[in-house]
Amino acid sequence: MDAAAAAPALLRGERFAPPRWLRNAHLQTVLASASLRRWLLVRARREVEHDARAELIDCGAGVRLQGLLTRQRRQATARGLVVLIHGWEGSAHSTYLTGVAAALLQAGCDVLRLNLRDHGHTQHLNRGLFHSCRLDEVVGAVRAVHSELAQAPPALVGFSLGGNFALRVALRLPEALAGVVAVCPVVSPQAGLFGLEHGPWFYQHYFLHKWRRSLRRKRAAFPQVDWFSRADLRGDLRALTRTLVLRHTDFASLEDYLDGYSIAGARLAGLRVPTTILAAADDPVIPVADFRALRLPPQVELDIAAHGGHCGFLGAAFPHSFLERYVLQRVLRAFAAQAHAAGRAAPHEA
Repeated sequence: MDAAAAAPALLRGERFAPPRWLRNAHLQTVLASASLRRWLLVRARREVEHDARAELIDCGAGVRLQGLLTRQRRQATARGLVVLIHGWEGSAHSTYLTGVAAALLQAGCDVLRLNLRDHGHTQHLNRGLFHSCRLDEVVGAVRAVHSELAQAPPALVGFSLGGNFALRVALRLPEALAGVVAVCPVVSPQAGLFGLEHGPWFYQHYFLHKWRRSLRRKRAAFPQVDWFSRADLRGDLRALTRTLVLRHTDFASLEDYLDGYSIAGARLAGLRVPTTILAAADDPVIPVADFRALRLPPQVELDIAAHGGHCGFLGAAFPHSFLERYVLQRVLRAFAAQAHAAGRAAPHEA
């Protein structure tokens, strides 16, 4: 039997079928990051945090981002390095990210969990505030990881806003990536981010609570800067975002800012990196219509599951997620293709 025949069938999101009690989209979304699931995944957390090393990454233009690097211990040579990017107001320690990181390590991949600016208690590293159009520094971080920490182009995996960043990095830096997986990426910020305004109250409350806490930490790190007034911090999601844009960015309007990190329509048509976009039709944060309207090149796989919520995809193996095996399969496929193109055997095939 040849290797192709022996390989397990590639998982498809469209075939993901959680048990009936887990089919509610809000339950999927909340459980993805819940403290209960974090507690239940204690073994995965230990796998990821054991020997993790904080790396201060020079992104150029004086910007520094933090990455947490964990080297695999399963085999003599790693299959490759995978860079993981969390969602907005998440961090390198987010539960949905930890399970995937543990699965990658167990399969022999090195993992670097990148904290975006002002995330993961890194407000002190850079004076300027985080916003979603700060793409240059993430491109710089991936370029530095490729040249300094990886022996070959890494794979890039992003969740939610991190998925949006991953896809935009791939457009800018195709030569430095083996492949990309974007899970429930923000597509149209106007439709997605502010869709929170019309959903259940607890989504906007959750993100506002975490964002306000982050802004207070920024103020403590740079007390000489006039960041936001108390009245500003009391605003809703739209009002606080508008204040951020008009006071702390070069964009003339909130609408210009949102358009600045949109990947809607044909904006991903130039992708040259093997890419998978996994979405859920019942995602309460990102409208599925945004995904169906994308115009994508042949090397981009768009996989829409009926269930999964926002970055949940929790099934019968709860607290583990369908994402763990799904992402692992695509990453290993990308590394195998990279090794084949370079004319060498992948480490696990030697």
